[in-house]
Amino acid sequence: MRVVVQRVQSSQVKVDGVVVGKIGQGLNLLVGIADTDTEAELDWMVRKCLDLRLFPDNNGGSDRWEKSVQEIGGELLVVSQFTLYGDCRKGRRPSFSRSAAPESALKLYEKFVEKLRQSGLRVETGKFGAMMEVSIENDGPVTLLLEK
Repeated sequence: MRVVVQRVQSSQVKVDGVVVGKIGQGLNLLVGIADTDTEAELDWMVRKCLDLRLFPDNNGGSDRWEKSVQEIGGELLVVSQFTLYGDCRKGRRPSFSRSAAPESALKLYEKFVEKLRQSGLRVETGKFGAMMEVSIENDGPVTLLLEK
């Protein structure tokens, strides 16, 4: 499982010109599911996304990252992105052989979103398998790649 985590001031996703998910301050999560992923990877990734200290503690005037998205009451926008498993080492066209098949990826993606929602934070999503336009107002910018 691969997740690109971006700290954002705001983010939204459109499908066919219609906004289907929109958040304020929080994290934009681009999610790739591998053909070998199980619920164990989901559990680890959920905890990591919710617990990473990526936000400054503005109360003390420090720029150090002291707070998690949970601690600031942030929001999450989760967007499926099978292209995170694109292998470009050979040729000129990416291979997606490590990406999970759409049926199994959808099930794991939905479980991932549900587990994030159990945190009590507002969680918005894109539309699985659709062509999407994602607008991201990066904060920092802070962008990390998580892999399990």
